[in-house]
Amino acid sequence: MLKYISNSPEETRFLGKSIGERLQGGEIILLHGDLGAGKTLLAKGIAEGLGIEGSTTVVSPSFTLVNIYKARLDIVHVDLYRLNSDEIYDLGLEDYMDLEHIMVVEWAEKAPLFFSNQTLDITIEYTGDASRAIVLESQKPSLIHRLQESLKMTLRDKK
Repeated sequence: MLKYISNSPEETRFLGKSIGERLQGGEIILLHGDLGAGKTLLAKGIAEGLGIEGSTTVVSPSFTLVNIYKARLDIVHVDLYRLNSDEIYDLGLEDYMDLEHIMVVEWAEKAPLFFSNQTLDITIEYTGDASRAIVLESQKPSLIHRLQESLKMTLRDKK
């Protein structure tokens, strides 16, 4: 488990960018947190770190349910907030669970048994008006290990 404190939206986005730069393909990032906690902001940073194409704007897929963005590894950005667990199976997300994609899932708690493989759970909690505690956990120790040292150096160098 890795824990970071973000003191601003910019720091949250930068953490996302740092995570995105280190992804290798096939990772499924499950985002947890209350409304307005910063899930979409973190997803924007992850997309930046993956080198999203041109002037593409990352937006919450609250109504579209799934947005796909072209990048070094294509990003499948999913929002499960409006779905029940049965409807999630109808989205066809299995088609994107491969080494050529990164999946970023907001409101992942709606489908606790659906996702497997190289999942990275990220929980964002309010600690103040602009500050957040951001916790990264994974069942795959190699994923956490890969992120740990490089994120530590990157975030230290930013300050």
